[in-house]
Amino acid sequence: MTESLWLQGTLLSRLSDSTRRRLLTLGIPRTAAASRVIIQEGMNESHVILLNDGLTKVTVAMADGRHALLDVRVSGDLVGEISALNGTPRSATVTTCRASAIRIIQRNDFRSFLRDHPDAAMAIAGIVADRLRLANRRRVDFASYPVKVRLARILWEIAMAYGYRQDDGIVVDIQLTQSELATMCGAAEITLQKALRELRATGIVDTGYRQVVVRNAAALQSCADAL
Repeated sequence: MTESLWLQGTLLSRLSDSTRRRLLTLGIPRTAAASRVIIQEGMNESHVILLNDGLTKVTVAMADGRHALLDVRVSGDLVGEISALNGTPRSATVTTCRASAIRIIQRNDFRSFLRDHPDAAMAIAGIVADRLRLANRRRVDFASYPVKVRLARILWEIAMAYGYRQDDGIVVDIQLTQSELATMCGAAEITLQKALRELRATGIVDTGYRQVVVRNAAALQSCADAL
């Protein structure tokens, strides 16, 4: 993947050319098939994984057996950095949504890289801060907005960041289950299904097997911005 294709906000997009090139030489390149777990929640591991060309979802297990979707990681992102930095077990599971090219970087090599490239350490700190800010905003959303608006906001964010345009709309092909969407919206699955039916009935979105197509982006954005 060329440097111009790193999505804004990913680690590789935030680094200088020289630092980016150095990071891309670290570790061992591997390929991971679709639906493969590359990081397992609870494991005592400390390596990090750089997504050279990949799409993954980050989930955590809940007490009732469901899995809560926390976020999505794409080409240019790093996963597993928390365990590498503080030595704690994995806090989440990372699963590929399509065949992905990755680099597995051992903890010592990663920490040495950060010591030699303080701009990379600052970039990672900025990413962690952004994620905390987003998590706090979603907590406010849960308390302030109905499920339909929360769902519209989640779908809008994902579509703008990770969707791709086709003639019939913006395709979000990340293999998201309704249960995962429900937990991301902070709603019961039956309530999520009702909100999704309303968006379908008005022609804003369409759904298939673990896929969402945004048919009317302007209407979805308007719903997401509703007070």
